[in-house]
Amino acid sequence: MASRHLARSIVVQSLFEWDFYQGKFDLDKIIKRNIKKFGGNFDEKQFTQNLAKGVMKNFAKIDKVIKNSATERPIEQLSTVDRNVLRIGLFELLYGNKKEVPPKVAINEAIELAKNFGGESSGRFINGVLGTVYKEIKKPEKEMKGSKKEIAEEILSGGIIYRKKDNDYQIALIRDIFGYWTLPKGHVEKGEDLEQTLLREIKEEIGLENLRIIKKLGERKYQAKEPEKGYITRKVTDFLLESVGDVELKIEESPGIKEAKWFPLDEIPSLRQYKEVKETLQKVIDYLKQK
Repeated sequence: MASRHLARSIVVQSLFEWDFYQGKFDLDKIIKRNIKKFGGNFDEKQFTQNLAKGVMKNFAKIDKVIKNSATERPIEQLSTVDRNVLRIGLFELLYGNKKEVPPKVAINEAIELAKNFGGESSGRFINGVLGTVYKEIKKPEKEMKGSKKEIAEEILSGGIIYRKKDNDYQIALIRDIFGYWTLPKGHVEKGEDLEQTLLREIKEEIGLENLRIIKKLGERKYQAKEPEKGYITRKVTDFLLESVGDVELKIEESPGIKEAKWFPLDEIPSLRQYKEVKETLQKVIDYLKQK
């Protein structure tokens, strides 16, 4: 077994023990004992200890990412192995030394840990969560390619899409990886205007094509924190669109979208939403109720 993989195996076994006993025993002592028991004379003792300390130092932030990314499986209900393999993988992916351990290596190593120590579906589950997080943090890097300047502001176009069905209005929403119901939106690409971006993005995200742009709703800004880039301001221009015909939503395989659904107007206020989206949606709900 390669030294680094053995080191990670020791850390996951140690975290398992620490977690199983609900943190009653000192993790540092568990690590040292397991290094002595399983490591022998291998030369990655310091890497093993640093990895364990890194996970514990960022414990709260890592668990928050797990809760937001694995919304269908609450962290308390994850197997002890899966939970702690995710902690290791997310630490290396988000807070580790990228030159020493590239993101794809961190993901592959976590998948192997899951296969070795977890259940039949553990590898697929770990791959899904880490792959989703990795694709999200890579977006700004893709946009930055060929430029040495930091992105101060990203320009996006978003839309609230409604349809009339059985004499009632419905609005199309998507559920993101963090469990929030939100709006289709996308980055403006070279040569596109805001309307072209929005129509392209809606088609790609939820399969709607026969749309009519009714009006511009306004602009909203919010800050997103990327582990490798820090805070980025995103400026979204929202439009109101009508979907013509009784067309159901369909999503392609996407790292950022878990579900898409038409909602009656009265159900929307009770959904989990971002504050700035909730305010925009309420204005549209009020508008449609007056039509």
